[in-house]
Amino acid sequence: KHLNQKAVLQHSSSSGSHGYVTELKRYFGARAVLGDQRPRQRNRQFHRTTWMTNPKDSWPRFSRPGISMALLETKDGIHYFTFEHGREYQQVQFKFLDAVESMDPNNIVALLQLNPYHIDSLLQLSDVCRIQEDQEMARDLIERALYSFECAFHPLFSLTSGTSRLDYLRPENRAFYLALYKHMMFLEKRGCPRTALEYCKLILSLDPDSDPLCMLLLIDFLTLRSREYQSLLQLYQDWEEHRNLSQLPNFAFSTALCHFHLSQQDDADPEESSKQRSNADQMLQHALIMFPGVLTPLLDLCTVQADAAVTSHSFFGPKSQQPPALAQLTALYVGRTYNLWREAPVMLWLEESVKEVLRRVDAADPLVEECQNKRKQRYQSAPRNIHRHVLLSEIKEATSSLPLEVTTQPVMGFDPLPPLDSVSSYSRPERLHVGASNESTLSLFFRSLLPNFNLQVSGVARAGQELNQEVNRLMVAMRDMLANIRFQEPPREDNPYRDEEEWD
Repeated sequence: KHLNQKAVLQHSSSSGSHGYVTELKRYFGARAVLGDQRPRQRNRQFHRTTWMTNPKDSWPRFSRPGISMALLETKDGIHYFTFEHGREYQQVQFKFLDAVESMDPNNIVALLQLNPYHIDSLLQLSDVCRIQEDQEMARDLIERALYSFECAFHPLFSLTSGTSRLDYLRPENRAFYLALYKHMMFLEKRGCPRTALEYCKLILSLDPDSDPLCMLLLIDFLTLRSREYQSLLQLYQDWEEHRNLSQLPNFAFSTALCHFHLSQQDDADPEESSKQRSNADQMLQHALIMFPGVLTPLLDLCTVQADAAVTSHSFFGPKSQQPPALAQLTALYVGRTYNLWREAPVMLWLEESVKEVLRRVDAADPLVEECQNKRKQRYQSAPRNIHRHVLLSEIKEATSSLPLEVTTQPVMGFDPLPPLDSVSSYSRPERLHVGASNESTLSLFFRSLLPNFNLQVSGVARAGQELNQEVNRLMVAMRDMLANIRFQEPPREDNPYRDEEEWD
């Protein structure tokens, strides 16, 4: 198991900041990407060569912010690390919680002016910028956070070996996961799926057993976008036995799609193409029988009108009810990948497979009843890491299907749905707690950002104050977020799938 995981999780060290610039240059050309940048000596104030980001002249001068990394233990060739906050950094962290509690993002800005590499402030302000559609600044703040982390790495910590672990239960480590995730999504939206895929593998490698951000729900999408079809099939083969990947709709459908694309390659041997197509047909039919709830919303988002024989059949019709957790997984997959199914050859193949599935249903194929029983027994409730992933995804089709116990609790970007068994190495000093009975929904939103700490409600009285236009826009967005958990999706830059036709 460890050998298979390590093989899958090892990834190219060229796919950090340099890999993503290379990927952009392949599409736009070097001049468009690099512009009028001066030679590399422009970064003389930054003495360290880093893998994830390139320091920028516009960044504040770097001084160690008080974060370090310790090696906890080494076991069976796996190194277990943790980030640690120094005493001064802990004090800054408390001030950050004060700033969040004040409900005024300008206070976070003021904190960053004094502590320009404070991680949670960078993550939180990045979300504010993204909501206000300042994508460039949002990206820049995340890159600054990653640079700060990388400068704190332990000498034995490796981004590429697949043998370094970080426990998500520790709050100091969670910010690293989230910074990597947000950076990965910015890369994907910029049309750099290959580099985003490397970050996805990195996040998964930090805790492959618990997978706290559920990278297994995303890795198939990024692999398909990168056209790394054999890579996804290898992952499926290596992990299916101990992770039951076939029970996830995304793997059931995406592995079938991989086989289909391999069968369509011009340079493939005819016999191999026929074998791949046969595998594709068999796997897609099985996926449709196991997860019939995927078809209708997928066709709806692809703006395809289903055949009358399909819409009138009870198997794919509105009566094909899904258990709650399966509805979330289905909505997540469809909302994320529908563009990959829009191509004419893929849609024709899907249509043929649907007709064959209906024939098998009408013929009382025993697989149909077997899958129906499996759906009834499983998928009743999703674990917390899946809910966390859905929230981070901001895919409205999925967030709208979250259960009440998730949608009625406050969520904030710097620590969404923290683990219930979180391991805190330090806590905020107790403070006088007043006015709890008169708290507004919005103040509860901010007060509950870090359930491990006792937050003072000193900011409630400020809720009615006149704020500037930008902060008002932020507050409205956050009220909507709390009320509906329907996240405003950031606009994708140009066509997020632009590389599909241009590359290779």
